[in-house]
Amino acid sequence: MSKIYVFSGLGVDERVFDNIDFGRLDVEFIDWIEPLNNESLESYAFRISKKINSENPILIGLSFGGMLSVEISKIIKIKKVILIASAKNKFELPFVFKLSGKLKLNKLLPNSILKHQNSIIDWLFGIESNKEKQLLKSILQDTDTRFLKWAINEIINWKNEIYPENCIHIHGNLDRILPIKNIKADFVIKNGGHFMTVNKAKEIQDVILNLI
Repeated sequence: MSKIYVFSGLGVDERVFDNIDFGRLDVEFIDWIEPLNNESLESYAFRISKKINSENPILIGLSFGGMLSVEISKIIKIKKVILIASAKNKFELPFVFKLSGKLKLNKLLPNSILKHQNSIIDWLFGIESNKEKQLLKSILQDTDTRFLKWAINEIINWKNEIYPENCIHIHGNLDRILPIKNIKADFVIKNGGHFMTVNKAKEIQDVILNLI
């Protein structure tokens, strides 16, 4: 059975997968590495792909981790890519992302907005409970600000137009960060938002286990 490598989303880590039971599957969560100065996502994907030491692996990517997984699939041979609450190419990104990239609006974002959980972020992520609020707050506080700024810049300026044929996309119909109207999803999670690996874990778990 192929080994599975999991890439978490922007500003989050493997804690958002705690509610998903992978059973006896051989799963490894890949920690982010520090981006180089002015590094492209393609270059970053090449460097982090060195952490993958199994042949023909399955990649699971959440949000930004899904975009990274698509880029890695151009570099190494993979068996399958499973995207969760993510985008396969630039056409699935919302217009406001592209506009922000052109106008460089991300450069104006203060660190206080990036690092601190608030009601707007809760709404965007689809937070449903106080426990989820505390989890997101803890994760954001632990995330490196430099990495956040770099990743946001790469997301809104992503130029990718292709994705592997063996790509499977799981998306929530209530995702406010990456609205489903832009997404060609293979599996739609009802009432799922951008935090659905936490609050819709069973549904996502069932899809993943059936796919693998």
